[in-house]
Amino acid sequence: MLVAFGHFRRASGDALFRHNHSSSITGSSPACTSRAIHDRVITSHASPPSFTRLTDIALHVAHTRIPTWKPSAPRPTLSYRQLHISSALTSPASRTRPQIYVARHPLLKMPETAAQIIAKLPERFEKANAEGDLLFFPSTIHTHEEHGVEWEIRLCPALQHKPHLPTPHFDAGADERRSALGLEGRTFDPFTPPYVPNLHLGDLKDEVDGDEYVVLFNKYSVVRHHILLVTKDFHSQTAPLMPPDLVQAYQLLIAAQKAGKKYFAFYNCGDLSGASQPHKHLQLIPVDADGPPVEKLARKANIEVQDRPFSLHSLPYANHIRRFPPSLPNASRDELETQLQRAFMDLLDLALSTFRRDPPAAVNGAAGKSTLSYNVVLTLEHMHVVPRKAETYTLPATGDQLSINSMGFAGCLLVKSEAEFDVVVKEGVGKILGGVACKSIHEQQCDDVFQL
Repeated sequence: MLVAFGHFRRASGDALFRHNHSSSITGSSPACTSRAIHDRVITSHASPPSFTRLTDIALHVAHTRIPTWKPSAPRPTLSYRQLHISSALTSPASRTRPQIYVARHPLLKMPETAAQIIAKLPERFEKANAEGDLLFFPSTIHTHEEHGVEWEIRLCPALQHKPHLPTPHFDAGADERRSALGLEGRTFDPFTPPYVPNLHLGDLKDEVDGDEYVVLFNKYSVVRHHILLVTKDFHSQTAPLMPPDLVQAYQLLIAAQKAGKKYFAFYNCGDLSGASQPHKHLQLIPVDADGPPVEKLARKANIEVQDRPFSLHSLPYANHIRRFPPSLPNASRDELETQLQRAFMDLLDLALSTFRRDPPAAVNGAAGKSTLSYNVVLTLEHMHVVPRKAETYTLPATGDQLSINSMGFAGCLLVKSEAEFDVVVKEGVGKILGGVACKSIHEQQCDDVFQL
């Protein structure tokens, strides 16, 4: 049994492995890292070994002796996409040469680009839906105008049959400790391997920070091509967005625009934000050419200073917005990070200031939540941040609780029945959103926020 080390090269559109060098491994060899395994090609005279886990590969390699590869020997190649054996190595005349196999494992996949992921969305969505791995719930959109916004209320009766997922308990410290213990130490996490192949669109890696992400379809989709940008390593949904998170999300928005599509991204942070999973993830949704409803209002805003936060005074809740330079989609990666990080930090400071003045109410005599929850909406033109003081709004007419996440503050609400739709319209979208978001305190923040 032979094990050769190699690296990737491109040829005829396929990712090919090429032999580069080799070394000997003995029983005292250093442990195999995932990166080393990523670049490892396994060769054999016999049938290929069957590996189902990354540990199987590591154990196999650790107990395999590697003789020196002779420079005069032909360099074997293998189609990474099709995983077939080179015909030159399988011909009868070359039986004495080693045959090459690759241990198939999700971690062996190379990162893709945002453009590649966006390009395959339509075909992959239809396949996942047809094969039952993705559940698509058709809906109809009704518009309702209030506060200068034409709100979109999506009616989806099929959601009444969707499995109910309880709001997770967010404890960033406990979640991080469980993650460090491995699979035995934490509860089920749908955002960790092995991924459902039809839901797994690809992997992204930040070119500067090296942070890794996986892009998945939303298993329960009300909007076609709804995708999730998930951190590969576990990070809590209570954590703020880091520069690579913002850059990767924005680059997906840019790729969508170049492909003739319009998307916006959003992030639900904290246990009052409407988040349904504790593993850090952003979501991206396609919209019409004008963007989500609240974005249309923000675009009309006439602001005096372009690089300072502003607020939409017509909305009955605290909202903090930063406008990006028109050239940002064409900026360098470093400039992109600088602009996005600065905008987020400015808005987060304002959200925290607002939250301190209007914290969640006490429940049954107990103090309200002391940790900031908020919603982020990101478009190519603006970033919006809304601080929260409640997750749900109780509809007085029925007693039902309506859960609100970032989609609501982008201008898109979801109801499950005609009766619920009527109640929402009667109650008023502004009143509902104002009941779960913090109150506006523009007067106290007038030095930092421009009112409209």
